[in-house]
Amino acid sequence: MAPSRAPSALLRQLRRARPNFTPANARAPAPRTAITCRKFHSSSDGNATTTTTTTSSASTSSSSAPSSSSAYSSVNPSEVAHFNALASSWWDPHGPSRILHLMNPLRHDFIRECHASQPDPLPAGHRARYLDVGCGGGIFAESAARLPATASVTAVDPTPEVLRIARAHAARDPSLRGRLDYVAGTIETLPPPRAGAGADAGADDRFDVVSLFEVIEHVDRPSQFLERCGEFVRPGGWLVMSTISRTWASWFTTNFVAEDVLGIVPKGTHDWNKYINESEMRNYFARKEGWSSPRVKGVVYVPGLGWREVPGSENVGNYFFAVRKDGPLR
Repeated sequence: MAPSRAPSALLRQLRRARPNFTPANARAPAPRTAITCRKFHSSSDGNATTTTTTTSSASTSSSSAPSSSSAYSSVNPSEVAHFNALASSWWDPHGPSRILHLMNPLRHDFIRECHASQPDPLPAGHRARYLDVGCGGGIFAESAARLPATASVTAVDPTPEVLRIARAHAARDPSLRGRLDYVAGTIETLPPPRAGAGADAGADDRFDVVSLFEVIEHVDRPSQFLERCGEFVRPGGWLVMSTISRTWASWFTTNFVAEDVLGIVPKGTHDWNKYINESEMRNYFARKEGWSSPRVKGVVYVPGLGWREVPGSENVGNYFFAVRKDGPLR
């Protein structure tokens, strides 16, 4: 949304914007597509969006993306190009990714709160397996891999330059070797996970935590994207994400103030039309079987102070959202 447009034109665009998710009382949502992206409709025909994934040698444990196992792609090529251009500054804590660095401690706090809320405690000695989708330069992936209770982190991203930076940065820390695996690709190009059961429970290669931090507002076909991500969560595991509600206030703070006035976020990072309201996310999972009631935390960025939890702010701007897959964690 260009700031140079006349106010009247901007107002008309905001009024025309439609939800990324269909309403909770939609009469007959198409199968597997309860969420409908405004610009890129999530139809049930499986038509794919063109995308390119690039593989390169990894500086930590190295994996290449397999051929696509899905009939569609959630990747938007313009988003890939935008983040490729920011790759070199990803690990500068005072650069364009400063907001992400400041948010990272809150991500871990939220995951700990999710685990603490479980009715059944984690098994003694349990070490978690993470899948970080849209990992970018690895801010969360690296920090998760360093946790004592982490078994491994698989981090996937379709942006080649950003992934190159992530691998190079991780290579500086020998303790990450064998614990952090960067994969060039998307959630759709990962092979379907095995779901072990009974005596074959050890063959279950799904994950305890699947994270989508600041990701879903950048993808096409968000309904199918969430459906696919959910397949990688093991019973008792968590699907955890952060995103932004689609409100007048969020446009003002994230598009106008953050990008155009303060310049603390690179211009073009956010497309307000692709934001998803907390109520829409909640309604989406309410229609899905096998998921717990969501946990939600609203957060606000305060210049000079960083991110702060503000109850109720999930209805206005940034928020964390998590659902737990039904079943005991083995």
